[in-house]
Amino acid sequence: MEDTPLVVGVDGSVSSLRAVDWAANEATRHGASLRIVHASLWERYEGSDPAIGAEGPPDQALAERVVATAAARARRREPSLSVITHIAAEDPAGTLLHESTFASAVVVGSRGRGELSALLLGSVSLLVAARAACPVVVIRGDEAALNAEHGRILLGVGSRDSGTAAVHFALREASVRHATLRAVSAWRHPGPRLGKHRPPSGGAREPAEQAATSLLARALEEQTPLFPDVRVERVTAEGPAAKVLTSLSFEADLLILGARRQGTPVGLELGTTAHRALHHSACPVVVVPHAVHTTRATG
Repeated sequence: MEDTPLVVGVDGSVSSLRAVDWAANEATRHGASLRIVHASLWERYEGSDPAIGAEGPPDQALAERVVATAAARARRREPSLSVITHIAAEDPAGTLLHESTFASAVVVGSRGRGELSALLLGSVSLLVAARAACPVVVIRGDEAALNAEHGRILLGVGSRDSGTAAVHFALREASVRHATLRAVSAWRHPGPRLGKHRPPSGGAREPAEQAATSLLARALEEQTPLFPDVRVERVTAEGPAAKVLTSLSFEADLLILGARRQGTPVGLELGTTAHRALHHSACPVVVVPHAVHTTRATG
């Protein structure tokens, strides 16, 4: 991330300020600058209430206050951090998608509505995660989870959504954090289940589990030699991938998933696993597009 800035989108909400905290720490780890971006139409899309106060000045002054508050917060957290601010009187999702073309990563908060705000993801965050040209970090998890240090990076490896960029990104994060990389491939028994009875040990489930083991080996074989300092745990688990990864996210500092580029105007196909993880993970989630320039994917 050293050659390009880490971008964080802010709207003045508590969620976006938590994203600033995470992004400030992350930029410092990688020796990058932090670019704080505010789009003035953000509130129209997210319906968020600025954490800096309900009563505010006109739009431009409020926008300046939002970015100034975020910048001051980032500098207090990381005094040596280089911070740049940018205000755009444009659509928030479009602004961040444009920023993603020259960012090492884009960081956004997780915004919800109503009683399910802890679970549901804001429309801007979801759109940016689906279409950005660089990795997108959605800050999931409560304050305690964000401050916890489990020393473990979680990587989801699937037959459709695995990609070299995601693996490299995960290994790089584990290296700079001196953390263990837990690479996980979920598998399902192909045959019908009878009630709650599991198939007998040594039976038909073995080929599916072996396929998951082989998938992990293929995904990791080229990249792991580049990071000899990283301890890698290879885990195969029976069950829906989203459920498996969400459960393991309680013991991780970061969950990393790959996404396929469709080559169409809609950009990336997140898939069911990434979509559910973005809504329910207990830790921040990174979506890494396959077709991404190396410096963007890895920093």
